[in-house]
Amino acid sequence: MKSLQITQWAEEDRPREKMKSKGVSALTDAELLAILLRSGTVNSNAVEVAQQILADCECSLIELSHKQLRDLQLYEGVGETKAMSIIAALELGRRRRVSEAVKRKIIRSSADVYDYIQDKMSDLDCEEMWVITLKSNHQVQDKFFVSRGSVRAVPVDVRWIFRQMLQRNAMAFVLCHNHPSDELVPSQQDIQLTRQISQAASLLEIQMLDHLIVGSHTYFSFKDAGML
Repeated sequence: MKSLQITQWAEEDRPREKMKSKGVSALTDAELLAILLRSGTVNSNAVEVAQQILADCECSLIELSHKQLRDLQLYEGVGETKAMSIIAALELGRRRRVSEAVKRKIIRSSADVYDYIQDKMSDLDCEEMWVITLKSNHQVQDKFFVSRGSVRAVPVDVRWIFRQMLQRNAMAFVLCHNHPSDELVPSQQDIQLTRQISQAASLLEIQMLDHLIVGSHTYFSFKDAGML
């Protein structure tokens, strides 16, 4: 049986009109998704297509966010452009959550640092170095990529690191790099670099809170080990 097109619905029930009159929070997930789809098929309106997509994701937006373009294009009426719109909207939502987490995050311990950075660093195949910059109350301000190296080492330009921190007006920072081997004992190079950066930070009156070596399931903290 052919469904009623949304234009045949009572005006107050149409997703776009409902958003205008009642606000975006009044819409269901399916109605929001239908707005992204814009149109349905010959036999199903946009809301019904959206409901089917969500049903296949167990009504979970997290599951929906794992869908690839090819997955969404399996649904009748969902071409590449519509699939891209859905993926882009979900990515914007993810980035908003990350931004909100950054605003709230205050570093009180090495565990807080690891919790903040592990998703970005724990599963890398080669070494990378990142710096987390902090405000005076140790609230996360920003993070920036320093460099990428081999499985065993990463090149570091100390002057460039501090130039980035001064541009951000950072009051404190945490240095982070990963060991893909999961061997978290610091190398002599790690120890020397930590001392070098700590001394430079002291001269510039920027507090170096810690240096973390990140592994896939745990970490090594120079501060916790009494090495900073």
